[in-house]
Amino acid sequence: MADFAGKELCGQPFRLTTDKQELTAAQGLRINYSDELFPGIYQIRPHALLLEQDIKPQEINFVDGELPFFFPTDGDHAFDILAASFYLVSRYEEYLPHPKDVYGRFDHKASLAFNQHFLHRPLVNEWFSALRVRLNVTNNRQFTFLPTYDIDIAWSYQHKGWKRNTGGLIRDLLKGQFGRISERLAVLRGKSQDPFACYGWLNGLHETHHLRPYYFFLLAEKTGKLDKNISPDNTALKALVADHAIRYPVGIHPSWQSGDTTFLLGKEIQRLYDITGQPVQASRQHYIRFSLPETFRLLIENGIRFDFSMGYGTINGFRASVCTPYNWYDLSREESTELMLFPFCFMDANSFYEQRDDDATALNEMQRLFAVTKKEKGVCSIIWHNTFLGTDPLYKGWREVYEIFIRETVANRQ
Repeated sequence: MADFAGKELCGQPFRLTTDKQELTAAQGLRINYSDELFPGIYQIRPHALLLEQDIKPQEINFVDGELPFFFPTDGDHAFDILAASFYLVSRYEEYLPHPKDVYGRFDHKASLAFNQHFLHRPLVNEWFSALRVRLNVTNNRQFTFLPTYDIDIAWSYQHKGWKRNTGGLIRDLLKGQFGRISERLAVLRGKSQDPFACYGWLNGLHETHHLRPYYFFLLAEKTGKLDKNISPDNTALKALVADHAIRYPVGIHPSWQSGDTTFLLGKEIQRLYDITGQPVQASRQHYIRFSLPETFRLLIENGIRFDFSMGYGTINGFRASVCTPYNWYDLSREESTELMLFPFCFMDANSFYEQRDDDATALNEMQRLFAVTKKEKGVCSIIWHNTFLGTDPLYKGWREVYEIFIRETVANRQ
C-alpha cells in the first residue's frame, strides 16, 4: 500500500521506516502512520485492517458528505485513508462470501461502492487529491485516454463456414427475419460489407485523433454458447489479427471456457503468439469473468503482465474506485505482484444490454466518466466492441455516438 499511496500523492513510492529518529530527521514529505504523536508531522492513525493477517468481514462506518469516507480514526486525517483505499483497491469484499450474478461473477449490487452510491466516482483518487492539497504536494502525472476493443465475433456472416451460416439462415427463417436473410446472402455473395467489419473506419479514426488503442481477440478453439468467435484457424481471422498487431498493442481475450478448463488459457495465448510472433502480455477476460485470486494468479502463471478486466460486466463505473493503473495485490498470500491492472469505467454492452440506455444517454455517461477521470489525471479506459461500431441495424446510432465522443470530447483531452 505504501507504493500505491506514494505514487498517488507525489508520483513515487513511500519509504517505510519504524525508526523514530529517522522519521523526525527526514526532510520533505513525511507521514506518521501510527498512534504515537510526532509534533509537526502529519498523522494518520491506523485502522486495524492493515495490521490483520486474516480476511474477515469488516465493520464499515460510512461517513457521507461531499467527499465520503469510512474507517474513521482520530489524528490529523479524519479516516485511515490507507486502510480504506486498500479495502477498495484490493477488492477485499470479493474475497469474502458474496452473492453472484447470473454468470457466476461477483454481483455489483453487493459492493460497497454501489450501495453507498459512489460507484460512478474514482473515490480513492479523490481522497488522495484532497490529501495532496492538505500536505501541499504535487503529482505531475498526465491524463491518458485509452480506448480498447474486444473482438468477440470478427464478422457477422463472413468466414463462419457453411454449417454456421446455414444454421443462421434457418434461425432467421423461423423467426421471420427476412431482412437478415437478404443481408446475409448479399454479404456472402460479396455484394455488401459485413455489418461487423468496422476495422478500416476505426483505423482512420485512430489516425486522425492520434490514438493508440488496445485490441483483445477471442481465439477459443471450439465455439460455445458464450464463445462465438470465428475459428482461430481461419486464414482471414489470422490476417486480421496480424494486421492489428502491426498497428496496435494486441492482447488475448480469454474464452469463457478457459475459466472452467484452465489449461485452455495457455493454448489461446500460444495461438495468439503463433499468429503475431509477439509475446502476449495483455489480457481482458471475456464477459469480464474473473474470480479472486484464482483468475489473476492464472494470468501471471501464463506470462500476462497487464490485465484490463477491472470493471463490471453489468454496470458502468469504477469497480475498484480508482482510475489509475496499479499492481494487483494477492490478498490471500499477502504479497504484491507484477500484474498491472488497468481499470475500465465504461463498456458499450453494459449501457445497451444491462442499463438499457439509448445511444444519447450512453454518450452523456461516457463524457461524464471521461471528465471525472481527467480531473484526477487518471487513465480513462473504455471498452467497445466491433459489433456496435459496424452497420448492424440493432446498434443503429451507436457508431455515430462513438465518433462524436472521439471527435468532440477526446480530441480536446489535453
